[in-house]
Amino acid sequence: MIQDIAPHRLANEYRPHAVPAAGDAVCYVRGQEVAVRREGEDSFALPRVGESGVAADGLTYLFALDDQALWLAPDAGAAEPPEGFELVHNRALRMERRGPRERMYAIYTAVHLADWYTRNRYCGACGHPFEHHGTMRALRCPACDNMAFPRLNPAVIVCVCDPGRNKIVLTRYAAGRYMPIDALVAGFVEIGETIEDCVRREVREELGLEVANIRYYKSQPWGVAGDILSGYWCDVVGDPTIRRDESELGRAEWVGSNQIPGQPDDLSLTNEMMCLWRDTHRA
Repeated sequence: MIQDIAPHRLANEYRPHAVPAAGDAVCYVRGQEVAVRREGEDSFALPRVGESGVAADGLTYLFALDDQALWLAPDAGAAEPPEGFELVHNRALRMERRGPRERMYAIYTAVHLADWYTRNRYCGACGHPFEHHGTMRALRCPACDNMAFPRLNPAVIVCVCDPGRNKIVLTRYAAGRYMPIDALVAGFVEIGETIEDCVRREVREELGLEVANIRYYKSQPWGVAGDILSGYWCDVVGDPTIRRDESELGRAEWVGSNQIPGQPDDLSLTNEMMCLWRDTHRA
């Protein structure tokens, strides 16, 4: 998965007193786009302090990848990229399979933080401009002391299994909603809902199925959507006939292990779960 970068480490501890150094990477972000310079067929570079006219002024500390600090460009990352760099959608970088996994993980996390800074310029309680907190990765209102912390959207990835028939449900999003690749049931946890109840509800809403025997698998940060994903297995109970929510899904069907090609890369929790089931349930 995207976060599996050992022996590398993304050190996300906040360092309020860090100072930009020559050679540190800088992320210029516009929504889901990041400024990069494509290098060869399968790599890319980020702007660096002291190169291509990139100054150290106005940068916001993000995190470190190993011993290399990464910074957010001025204006919550929206400053004009330096000459020689272009804004490229993170999805394009993913589909082009550019760069090592640790660099993609850094990009996804930078997009998450840039979006949070962009959406939290002013206090939601009194409207006063926020300031950076002195010791934590947080924004503080000097007028009313309101605090804002980076937002995480809890969501579930669900592999619905039919043990009796040795099949799982494979889906694709409705046209235009996301990349046309195979996926599992997914959805956001609602207020007042346990994660297990979210699993049951999402499966019921998207597939019209009832499930039991819910088992936790793994979690994954998915920064470009601001999500923290939790993966679950569950078994269908009762009628296995799928009644697909056509507004959400373009495809939903029971498949066997020989019908699961997997996604184009191995970055997602969804792909790991479907491929793990495939490889351990081959007919």
